[in-house]
Amino acid sequence: MMLEFVEFDVADAVAWRISGKVTEEDMRIALDALRRKIEVHGKVSVYQEIEGFNGVEFDAIMEKMQFLSEFGVSLFKRIAVVTDKKWLQNVISWEDKVFRDIDMRAFGTEERDRAFNFLAYGDDPGSSPAVA
Repeated sequence: MMLEFVEFDVADAVAWRISGKVTEEDMRIALDALRRKIEVHGKVSVYQEIEGFNGVEFDAIMEKMQFLSEFGVSLFKRIAVVTDKKWLQNVISWEDKVFRDIDMRAFGTEERDRAFNFLAYGDDPGSSPAVA
């Protein structure tokens, strides 16, 4: 897999682009970046752009489960997932209903700006600039 961090001008957010199969090492790198943000900000937002997704190694899942057992899900403020995979968009929509404390949204690849806007401002129309 390729994990590439994306520059994003929101202090409490971590943003990355992934493609291929998620490995244990990739998961560890991403979770370490989250840990550093948590130490500074407490609650964090996440931007994930997924291209050509080919699954997740079992050890990567275990790494994520260990992270969630350590920190819980309440540390997440917002999660935006950008993908052209309709089934992944459906999974994110389902997860948003299950994990009610996290505001989680899926966006198509043509909606990157809307995803960044969502992370920065949420759904408050008073503070959110208009999105075309």
